[in-house]
Amino acid sequence: MATDIVKGRLTREDGQAFLLGPDGKRLFDSERIWNGYLIHWLERRVCARRLPQVDYETGRPIILLWPDEEMPKHSSVALYYNERLRKYPASLLGHIAINVDGEVFNYSHLMNEDEVMTPEEYFYRPALGEFAPHPELGRHHVNEDGKAYYDKFGRLFMRNVHVLTIEGLPTDCLSEFYHHELESILNTPENPKKPGVYPHFNLFTRNCATIIRDGLRKAGLPMVRGVFPRDLFINTACSLLKHRAGTGITVRLDRMHQLKVPEAPSSALPPPVNPVNMLRMFYLRGTQLAMK
Repeated sequence: MATDIVKGRLTREDGQAFLLGPDGKRLFDSERIWNGYLIHWLERRVCARRLPQVDYETGRPIILLWPDEEMPKHSSVALYYNERLRKYPASLLGHIAINVDGEVFNYSHLMNEDEVMTPEEYFYRPALGEFAPHPELGRHHVNEDGKAYYDKFGRLFMRNVHVLTIEGLPTDCLSEFYHHELESILNTPENPKKPGVYPHFNLFTRNCATIIRDGLRKAGLPMVRGVFPRDLFINTACSLLKHRAGTGITVRLDRMHQLKVPEAPSSALPPPVNPVNMLRMFYLRGTQLAMK
């Protein structure tokens, strides 16, 4: 999924941003590099590649950058709980996605957000082209001429992300399940009265959390419960701590802090919907897995 990756130091001279390669060669010096990258990574080593989507201002492929840090190569699963976006009422409960062996599966009521992508795309896509919020409205909007501003740039620029890493699950089974679910969603005929919306999405029975939950159950975790994103995240962590003895499963909790950019306000952490998960949350804070 990731091809033609180059590395270099993010540099700016005379107002022009580019990557300075190890041989001193200037890379992408004729391309537009998103200002959010310069805010956080100027003079740092980064990786970069072109995306198939284009920048609306230049008509050129969008350049994706991410920190030059070694990605884990072992088989693993990671739940990503994304805090809520303050400017979207539909984001009141936050969002959850799952990484299976380096493929991030994302499910949503918006068809354009039902996708599988690499971790660097999920966390670090720039707010350019179709990934950007509308320049005047500052949010998701599709113009009458079809020009789309989906406001789905890198999640780490939009929110704090809580991470539950799980080792020891059958990743082949999980990958097969989530690919099948994604294919089913993308092949669903669109409702002409609600263009761009997944017609079978249901807040209680078929949402981002229930699809991910059902995959975990199929992979051998029948005790996992949760209808909403944060409830599923907390319940999964506690269930694995309780039942992992003798299974070879290991778990770890982390938090990735939002990288602030002008295109997104600070995210907010909503409480779990199920009061029992509030107690489980306090329990997690008292374990060695407590998030930093």
